[in-house]
Formats: sequence, C-alpha cells, structure tokens
Amino acid sequence: MPAFPAAAREALADTQLRRNLAHATGTIRAKRAAVVGEVAEWEELRLAGAAIKDNTLRRLDEHLLTLEAALQAQGTIVHWARDAREACDIVARIAREHGVDEVVKVKSMATQEIGLNEALAEHGVTAWETDLAELIVQLGDDLPSHILVPAIHRNRAEIREIFRREMAAAGRPAPEGLTDDPAELAGAARLHLREKFLRAKMAVSGANFAVAESGTLVVVESEGNGRMCLTLPEVLVSVVGIEKVVPTWTDLDVFLQLLPRSSTGERMNPYTSTWSGVTAGDGPREMHVVLLDNGRSRALADEVGRQALRCIRCSACLNVCPVYERTGGHAYGSVYPGPIGAILNPLLKGVGVDEQTDSLPYASSLCGACFEACPVRIDIPEVLVHLRARVVDAHRGGAPKPEAVAMKSASWVLSDARRLGFAERGLGLASRALTRFGRRVLPGGRRGVSRLPWPGSVWTNAGDLPAPPRESFRAWWRREGRR
Repeated sequence: MPAFPAAAREALADTQLRRNLAHATGTIRAKRAAVVGEVAEWEELRLAGAAIKDNTLRRLDEHLLTLEAALQAQGTIVHWARDAREACDIVARIAREHGVDEVVKVKSMATQEIGLNEALAEHGVTAWETDLAELIVQLGDDLPSHILVPAIHRNRAEIREIFRREMAAAGRPAPEGLTDDPAELAGAARLHLREKFLRAKMAVSGANFAVAESGTLVVVESEGNGRMCLTLPEVLVSVVGIEKVVPTWTDLDVFLQLLPRSSTGERMNPYTSTWSGVTAGDGPREMHVVLLDNGRSRALADEVGRQALRCIRCSACLNVCPVYERTGGHAYGSVYPGPIGAILNPLLKGVGVDEQTDSLPYASSLCGACFEACPVRIDIPEVLVHLRARVVDAHRGGAPKPEAVAMKSASWVLSDARRLGFAERGLGLASRALTRFGRRVLPGGRRGVSRLPWPGSVWTNAGDLPAPPRESFRAWWRREGRR
C-alpha cells in the first residue's frame, strides 16, 4: 500500500465511495447517540472501562497465566504465538492434523491482522468467512474497510452484483432474479452459508473478551453465524490477542454495556456466546486457544501508547472521524483503519519500518472527536502527537531535511536575545526585497507575500505569508517608550 496521502487522494476521487461512507457512518452515529443518551451514568461507565483495562495491563502477565490455567483445566489446548507467522503455523498444523481442507470463520480482527486466510490457502486449506459483510468482501476479492462493517464502502446494488457473479464459484449460487432488497441479499447469504456450516469440521474464531478467572471466551455478534461456527464443527480454534483478557465476570459486565452501544448502536447484542472448554455431547470435541502477541508487548512498553491496548474494537472513533468518513478504510493500508488504526498499527509494527506505517499518525486533524466517542477513553490525539515525534526521531541521521534545518535555525536564533535582535533588524531590511516577489492586498486589507519562491515551501503553497514588518516591536519600543 502507498503512504496515506497518496492513498487518500485516490479515495477522495471516488464519489460513490464518499456517498456510501457518508450515509453509513451518519446512520451509525445517529443510532449510537440515541442509545448512549439513555444511560445517565455513561461517563462513569467509560471511566470504569478505562480503569479496568489499565489495571489489567499493569498485571497482564499474571492474568494471562491465570487464563491459561483455567482454560487447560477445562480441556482446552493453549498455544502461545509471538508473531503472525507462529500463529498461522499453529492453526495450519491443527488443520493438517485433522485432515480438513476448509474451515468456517467467525469475524475476527486478529485473524485478519495475521493474514490467516492467505496462510491457510498456502497449505491447501480454504477459509470461508461467515459474517455477511466479511462474505461480501471475500467474494468481491476486496479488503475490509471498517472494523465493524467491513463492506461499508459497498452499496446494495454493488453487493447484488457480487453475489450474482461470484457465489456460484464458491458454493451455492445466488437465487435467480436476486434483487438489491436487503432481506433478499441476507437470505441469499444465509442459503449460501448454511451448507458450509453443516459441512465444516473445523472453525476459527477470535474473541471479544477472555475472562481469566473462569477461562471463558466471549464473542458478541448480530447475525448468529458466530453461534453456528462455535457449536457445529468438531474442532474450534480461537486466536485471541493477549490484550483481550479481563480478570473477572464482574469486569465483563462493564464492557457488555459499553460495546454494543458504541458499535452497533444497540442496548444489547442479539448474540452473546461464551465457551469455557470441552463438554461431552455439547459443541466441539476439541478446542484450541492461540494467545497472540504480534507487537502487543511492544505497544505495552510504550508508556503513552499503551492506552491503545484498551481498545475493544467498537469502531466508534471511525464513525465520528472527518478524515475516515471521506477516505474510507482502504487508505490506511491495514485491517485497523481510522483513528485507532492510525495509532495501533505503528505501535504494533514499530515506527521507522516503512513509509506507509509512518504516514498514519499524520492521518488526522487532531479534532478530538475520537476521544469523545471512545467508550474506554483512549486519548487518540495525544498518542498521535506522541507517535509523530517518534516517527521524526526514527528518521534522524543522514542529510537533514529543509524543514529540520529551518527549525534548528529558528531554535538557535530564538534562544538568544542578541541573535533575535539581529534577526529582527535583518527582517526589516529584507521586507522590501521579499514583497517584490508577490506583494498584494490580502482579504481584510492586509498586505502579504504569496507563494514565495523558496525551495520546498509547501506552507506558502496553501496560504499567504504576511510580509515581515519593517520595524520590530523592540525597535519601536526603544523609539517610542521613552516619550
């Protein structure tokens, strides 16, 4: 993927995309505002969610070991994965051991993060997405563009064409005469997926939360496809980021109030599935949990950035972000788009690694709407500014850039009163010369210089630079102050 500025310019040229995004994010914002407004203690819930997450992260090693012991006590096999490759290899090995060539999947950001579908395909295993929006993305050979609604960039007419064109090659074809009515589209997806649910011997899921004290994994969803994946196949593998752990069921109660209101704009999710291990005659016969790091320890070590690990993947920050609403998720080049992606990706991958990741902390206006919407009070603007400084630090050394030279020079001049005085007198002398390069009357009767011919002067390409005063304040004060 190109750096964000280049990708954003391409996205902004797609008028259909911008219409789709504006309609979808506006609808979600309105629903969220309505249900959040019903909760008098909403701010107290936000504070509680942030406190629980922070306290858990401070003792994350202890809670993870508690979770591991509780899972193992109930017959679950626990694996630890340091990075994406290890996690994918674990899942692929389990698939090979059971002789399966296809798996059904619950919507999972963690498995998208590690590229599990592509990794399984290299081993001859096909992974079928069962979430409606994820199915649309998969059939369209597309990329997700939203955390909650991966196909938010598609409208009904586009989805109908994808179903008619691609469903037959992936299984049951779309019904004849399929229209773009939402109920018909959902019905076509239901028929297409039902045969996969009934045939699959192995399923892969993520988890919204993992309760350490009881070894319980939790998935919240709206369609019921997750419940089918979690109960029908013989083998269930759950890939869980290590930051998803919460210590107790009491802690979980707070998040089950915050998450549905902030994500789908509902008081409660239609399906909340919990599972704690293997039970004879009920559900899968074999369960595996892969506890995934993949940069989370790096993020945890960042004292400012670690608050990003509070994230419960609700996508509220995306729906209020003016930048995301106009560019969509593909411009961010990651499964984590929008404001949270702009901080989470550099924290997980590290800065100074590639241009695309380094561009993300700048993909924001710093308006603060994301912080106001975040149910766990992640101060995204603070982390963005922090990461911008880290990006700059990562590129120090070598030939200095013109901007760095200008800032260093300004620091040298402004740090000494005598040097500042010389500079002020020099600006006065230079005023007449500079204004010859385009002096004109600006709005409000001001006089200034437009588009000065300085190398790399991107600031004056977007606005007018006021003409330097012929006399500094200090000179005026020396002349007038004695009167």
